[in-house]
Order: sequence, then C-alpha cells, then structure tokens
Amino acid sequence: MISYTLRRLLQIVPLLLAASVVIFTLLTLQPGDPLDEIRQQNPQLTAEQLKELEHAYGLDQPIYVRYFKWLGRVLQGDFGQSRTYAQPAAQYIFSERMPKTLALSGIALLLALMVAIPIGILSAVRQYSLTDYSITFFSFVGFSTPVFFLGILLLYFFAIVLPEHPINFSIGSFDISWNWPALPTGGRPNIFWSDVTEGTINFFDFIGQWAYYLILPVMTLSLIQMATWTRFMRASLLEVLSQDFIRTARSKGLAERKVLYKHALRNSLVPIVTLVGLAIPNIFGGAVITETIFSYPGMGTAILESLTGKDYNVAMAALTFLAVLTAFSTLLADLLYAVVDPRIRYD
Repeated sequence: MISYTLRRLLQIVPLLLAASVVIFTLLTLQPGDPLDEIRQQNPQLTAEQLKELEHAYGLDQPIYVRYFKWLGRVLQGDFGQSRTYAQPAAQYIFSERMPKTLALSGIALLLALMVAIPIGILSAVRQYSLTDYSITFFSFVGFSTPVFFLGILLLYFFAIVLPEHPINFSIGSFDISWNWPALPTGGRPNIFWSDVTEGTINFFDFIGQWAYYLILPVMTLSLIQMATWTRFMRASLLEVLSQDFIRTARSKGLAERKVLYKHALRNSLVPIVTLVGLAIPNIFGGAVITETIFSYPGMGTAILESLTGKDYNVAMAALTFLAVLTAFSTLLADLLYAVVDPRIRYD
C-alpha cells in the first residue's frame, strides 16, 4: 500500500503541472485582459501609461514566460496579488472563501451519504415493491433536475410560499396554528469566528445562525447527490445479491440480515466509493452555481467574480485548488477500495 501510494503521488505531480498549463493558457487566451477595467475607469490614460501598466502586469511578455514566472512564484507559495481585493490571492481564497465552501460542501456530502445509502439499501431489499418504485421515481426526478432550477425552486418554496401560508388544524377541542419560518434567500450571517473568540457571541449561537443560512444551499447541493447515489447503491447491491457467494451464505442458513450487512453490503460499496471520490470536486464545482443563486460568499462566487472581473490571480488560485482536489480525491477513492473490498491489494 505504501509503495503504491508513493507511486501515485509521483504520478500526480506531472498531472497537476499539465492541469496548470491548461488553466493558465485558457485564462490568458480569453478575450480582454486585466487592464480592460482600468481603461474603462480611466479613459484619459495615454498610450505610454498603458504600456507601463502592461509591463507592470507582465502582459508584454510571451505566454510561456508568464507561465514559468507564475509557476516559480506558486512553488514558493505566492499566487500573486488580487487586483480586485488588494490582498494576496492565496489569502483571499484559502482563508476567507475556502472555509465557507468546505462547510457548505462537507455538510452536503455527509447528508447525501447518510440518506442515500440507507434508502438505496431499502430500495434493493424491497425490489419491485411500492417502496422501490417510489424511491426509483423520486431518484430519477432528482438527478434529472438541474442544480440551478432546484435551487430557485427551493428558494421560492421555503422562503416565499410556505411562510405566507400558515398551517391550521384542530385536534379535538384544540386549534393549532403554525407559521413556517421564512428561510434566508441568500447571503450569510453578519457574524465571524472572531466574535466567538472575543466572547461577543457564544459558540452555539454562532453555529445556529450559520446553520440557518446554510439550510437551502445544503439542500440544493445534497438532493442531487442523494438521488444519484441512491440509484447506484440500489443497482450495486442488487448485483451483489445475485452472486453465488450470497446464495451459498443463504443456503447455510444464515439470517437474511447477516447475509445483507456482513456479506453483501461491503462488496456493494466499491462503486459508491468511486462515485463519492469523484463527486468531491464535482460538489465544489456545483457550488459555483449554488453559491451564486444564494449569494453565498464561498469559492464558487469568488471564481465567478474573478473570471468576470479578470482577476486572474484569484481565478488561478481557486482553479488550481480544484485540480489538486480532483487528483487527491481520485487517489483517496483508490486507496479506500482496499478498505472496503479485502480482495483488492496494491502490494
């Protein structure tokens, strides 16, 4: 396992270099340059002043020279300055934006796993039942729904429609009326971790307020993954349940619960491990759309703002992080194969 891991880590290095070349080239070759906004705001700039600015930004150099200079700075931990936010791009992405996206995507990933795997098992165990047909139907609807449409639908339903229609019902002589709370349509709470450390707000209030703002974005990200993983969990478990070793276990008189959870479930998780490993960067990619819909200040909105504002240092830092995340997620999925399936050995 150790030698295999070291080999894979060595293979990741040229892969990331190739990804950085592609990302840098695509950003550099897109129409316009970082000076467009400066030209629009200062139309009185002379040609000499523009040439000086091009030289200051390195735009007068060939693309390969600019790439190797950028790579040299990155290897020293310097992604350059953010022109828009007047601070180091790495600090802006990794200190301010990435923790928020990690919280959003991490919660969505865990929630999707906690729901999808049990529901997929239930659907497989009760194959061709009403429960199975219902789960299959909603799964198809779920993974066929675009992220942007689901986000807008949830926002409209939980932030606008339900709060305007209170629930009224009677139990015996008691009349009960309950108003749905209006969930936030976007943004973030106006509190920071420094407020907890300084004692102006306690830890549980901090978590509660952030959780309140995260409900709709987390639902949007997790529901799509739930639907997809439920279908794959069902199909994988049904395939394992039809294998000869399962029939042998049943013929020995083992309880069905033991056959399912001890023999079948572990083997059926191998495809799910692959999907989850590959879904980690996809969830971050999906967060671009989700964060834009809900105005959530994470990496997704940072990528969009940096691309539209041609703040390429911020865009390169964020996209390079996604490339690294994709490479290591794939490696993690491969290593987890040996944990899930004892038949797989890398040494």
